[in-house]
Amino acid sequence: MARAELTQDATEARIAALDLPKGGKWATSARNDALARFRAMGLPARRDEYWRYTRADALNQPTATEASLFDSRETMVFDKVDRLRIVFVDGVFDAAASDDLSLAGIEIERLATAAQADIHWAKDLYGVLETRGQTPVKRPFAALNSAFATDGVLIRVTGAAAKPVSLIYQRGSTQADAILHHVIKLEKGAEMTLLENGPAAARFNKVLEVDVADGARFHHIRAQGRDHERRAATHIFAQLGSESQFKSFTLTVNGILTRNEAVIEFTGDDAVAHVAGAAMGDGDFHHDDTVFVTHDAVNCESRQVYKKVLRNGAVGVFQGKILVKEGAQKTDGYQISQSLLLDGDSQFLAKPELEIYADDVACSHGSTSGAIDMDALYYLRSRGVPKKEATDLLVLSFLAEAVEEIEDEGLRDEIVGRLTGWLARRGG
Repeated sequence: MARAELTQDATEARIAALDLPKGGKWATSARNDALARFRAMGLPARRDEYWRYTRADALNQPTATEASLFDSRETMVFDKVDRLRIVFVDGVFDAAASDDLSLAGIEIERLATAAQADIHWAKDLYGVLETRGQTPVKRPFAALNSAFATDGVLIRVTGAAAKPVSLIYQRGSTQADAILHHVIKLEKGAEMTLLENGPAAARFNKVLEVDVADGARFHHIRAQGRDHERRAATHIFAQLGSESQFKSFTLTVNGILTRNEAVIEFTGDDAVAHVAGAAMGDGDFHHDDTVFVTHDAVNCESRQVYKKVLRNGAVGVFQGKILVKEGAQKTDGYQISQSLLLDGDSQFLAKPELEIYADDVACSHGSTSGAIDMDALYYLRSRGVPKKEATDLLVLSFLAEAVEEIEDEGLRDEIVGRLTGWLARRGG
């Protein structure tokens, strides 16, 4: 059978295992359009350029692979932060475990509720940013999400949010297959912080669409950990207006398969976008960061900072691109991807890219992979630091550039504490 026919059969099997949600006019139209996009592009395969380094088999199959529930006495990340908690269990909103969905400067609705209306402000964003993010690179799991997501949150930020909004993903089933779609619209001059954490599901597909209007500021910190057997494909689609700011940081410390995609587009001048990640993997760990930043405005700044610490056969992937369109003068684009290999069995695969059509720009990219600096390790040990502690200090130092992208000092300290705990549990 031809490869195209195999792909089509697998795509139809994936669709047949899901039920297209019913809703009002705007949601039904968006979902039908997304389903058509997904059918047209099909499921990804290793021959697809942006899936060369990551096998999508577990994400492609009709049902989720069973994953053992994770039990830990460790305090959940962000538990000490004053925040508005929104809890999802196996991909379904849990009202009893969540706080009241009201907060000064912000409006919050469930997708499941808003999708029943015929008219809603999310019509101009739901699936819209995802559609734009499909060019020039196809992102089939994002289209699948827009078609079949039944829950999530729609957030409109009208001022400065009184405190962070925290999305907590819990699971109670060994075969939970969760699809969540969130839309966030920040009005002119608005500001909010979004936190995300939790195991979510055996297989997790999430889309986050963010519209940052002129002068608005969006801060995003998420922690992917605790539940090692999960398989996840997450997507961020963001567009930035003039003088706006978008900052996102992701911590990943467990997971058999994690694919995090970020698609950022500058549509207004003088905007700033930073995306960063710190990942630590041990053994059967495959972690893929795929980033695409498009500069289509003047005097904008973007940073991509990704660090991975790998050992015992763990695999890290980074695919990052900066596209500077014609007329996007004064662009400042920076991209760095680095891995620290703690043994000879681990692997880091990187594909950094620059595509520039403007002449007055400052763009750079770099990718390195190496072992612990033995001179630095010797220096620390010669001053009485035990080998394990010295190694941990060097690992934390290596990750520091990515962690420093978190503006809030308290949240930054929380992330450093989690990294330190992971190293302690795994013996250095």
